[in-house]
Amino acid sequence: MTLVFGYVRSIHDEEPILMIKVSVYRGDLTAIDHVFTDDEGRYDVEVPEGETVTLRFDTHHSLANAGEWQPSAVANVVADDDTPLDRYLVRRGHDSDAVSSMDALNGYLIAAASSDVEGDAQYAGTAVKRLAMLKQHTRVLQELQQKLLDHFGEQT
Repeated sequence: MTLVFGYVRSIHDEEPILMIKVSVYRGDLTAIDHVFTDDEGRYDVEVPEGETVTLRFDTHHSLANAGEWQPSAVANVVADDDTPLDRYLVRRGHDSDAVSSMDALNGYLIAAASSDVEGDAQYAGTAVKRLAMLKQHTRVLQELQQKLLDHFGEQT
């Protein structure tokens, strides 16, 4: 086993974000494990050494911050003790740059495709509220955003 670690912060003021759920998936999007960030925004999770994994940084419907932050994802990472995977999240209702908005869509795509979120009406409810506040900068991304809104809307 090896340790994947890092910090999760706000993209706007770089403040640490407490209680962000960091989920780790195999290539087929089956969940390996999840942890939550601490009060410094730090997380660490053990994964099989050398395995290629995807990480999703998101809120959890049962927590006070469930509707506050847009998700993020890092795909196809080889687990390695030496490289921190820090993430910056966008607060719901705040705009950032085009790349950050695409990153949020990637977080929702991973959630939509993963077995640990599929059919979860409570997650879908917070996803719809957050997705509706996300601004996409191109037509193709707006269309993808609408498809995700439709997908999660059907689950609520």
